[in-house]
Amino acid sequence: MRRWYGLHEVPPGWGRSVVTIGVFDGVHRGHQHIVGGAVELAKGRGLPSVVITFDPHPDEVVRPGTHPPLLCSPRRRAELLAGLGTDAVMVLPFTLELSRIGPDEFVQSVLVDRLHAAHVIVGENFRFGHKAKGDVALLRELGEKYEFTAQGVPLVTNGETISSSYIRERLSAGDVAGAAEALGRPHRVEGVVVRGHQRGRALGFPTANLETLTHTAIPSDGVYAGWLVCDSDRYPGARWPAAISIGTNPTFEGQERTVEAHALDRDDLDLYGERVAVDFVARIRDTLKFDSIEALIEEMHRDVGRSREITRY
Repeated sequence: MRRWYGLHEVPPGWGRSVVTIGVFDGVHRGHQHIVGGAVELAKGRGLPSVVITFDPHPDEVVRPGTHPPLLCSPRRRAELLAGLGTDAVMVLPFTLELSRIGPDEFVQSVLVDRLHAAHVIVGENFRFGHKAKGDVALLRELGEKYEFTAQGVPLVTNGETISSSYIRERLSAGDVAGAAEALGRPHRVEGVVVRGHQRGRALGFPTANLETLTHTAIPSDGVYAGWLVCDSDRYPGARWPAAISIGTNPTFEGQERTVEAHALDRDDLDLYGERVAVDFVARIRDTLKFDSIEALIEEMHRDVGRSREITRY
C-alpha cells in the first residue's frame, strides 16, 4: 500500500484510478462502506484505488478554534484505511489556499491532473470547493467534462445516521459501547506514557498515564474496561486487559484531567516514554470522590473485577 503526503508525492506516470475523498475521521462503518465500494469497483475494473483524506481537519483551517475532537490520529487513520484494501492513501494538507479554490479547480488539479480519476465515489453528503459550493450533482457534471464518472453512496444508518459527529456524542456521554458499534471496533485513545503522581502504584494499582495527542476525542470522566496496547521494541505486539480511569482524581483534589490505564495483574511493566493506546470496551462507573483511601482501594478492586469479567480475562 502506498502512502503519499501531498500531490507532489504521486509518482510520475500514475495511470487511471478509482478515487474516494473525505476526512474519514474514525474510519467508522459509514466510511468503511464508501471505501469498500471504491476498492471493489477498482478491482473489478483492474485499476488501483486511492483514498484522499485531509490533515489538519478542514474546520480548523476554515474556522480556527473549531477543531472537533478527533476519533483517530492521522497516522492511525491511514493505517485503518490501508486495512480496507485500498492501494494508496493520500493525506492532502488542508491549507487556507486549498480551501479557497473552486470546485472545478479542485477537481482538475487533484482528481484529473494528478490521479487521473476514472471513477470517484463519495458519501451522498459530500461537499467540496470554496465555501463547500460543490456537491455530488456538481461532481457528476464535472465528471462529464473531465471524463470520469461519479457516485454518491447513501449514508449508513443504525437507528441514526452513522457519522463522526454521532460517535463524538456517544463518547461525550460515556457510551463507549455505542461508539464501538458505530466504529466497528473499540474507540482508541493514543499517547505517550509520562510520569504522573504515581498514586496508583502506591495504592497497589500501577497505571500508565497517557499524554494524549492534541484534539483527541476522550470519553467522559469515568472508569472503563478495555485494553492497553503497546507495540515497541520492548513490548512488541503487547495487548493487556485493563481498567481505565478518566478524570481529575477528585479523592486527591486533583485539577488536571488524566487518562490512566492499569494493566490487570501486571506490576512489572516499564512503559515510561512508550507510545501506547487504550481501547475502550465498556463503561463501569462514574468518577467518584471517596471519603477515605481505604474506600477508594476497595472500589478499585471491584473495578478490576468488572474489567476482568468484561474482557474475559
